[in-house]
Amino acid sequence: MPLSEHEQRLFDQIERSLAEDPKFASAVRASDPRFHARRRLLIAAFVIVLGLTVVVYGTVSQNPPLGVAGFVIMLGSAAFAMQSRRRVQTPDLKSVGGTASRRTRSSRKSGGFLDRLEDRWRQRPEGHR
Repeated sequence: MPLSEHEQRLFDQIERSLAEDPKFASAVRASDPRFHARRRLLIAAFVIVLGLTVVVYGTVSQNPPLGVAGFVIMLGSAAFAMQSRRRVQTPDLKSVGGTASRRTRSSRKSGGFLDRLEDRWRQRPEGHR
């Protein structure tokens, strides 16, 4: 439902006043899980580059254990980055019809192919049996 002109002006005024408050902005940013996930992504990217540097140095200095250690560092950091990336892309709360519920792992996996086919079968028009 669109806002009326008066409501839109009030909303814009509230938004401007909140944007001018640096303490409020930092508090909101600090509580945003996406902010922390992005920071983890940047740290993981830096550690991947560091691991690559260790691999190259281990190869140049002909020290295989050092090269393997650099690869393990890169692999672990890549896994950490993928986990952080998933946190950025999937919201914790899902709003449907004005209510919010926390998503769990079991609800993510339950949307399989057979479940979708069953739902489509139940929702088909009555004349097509």
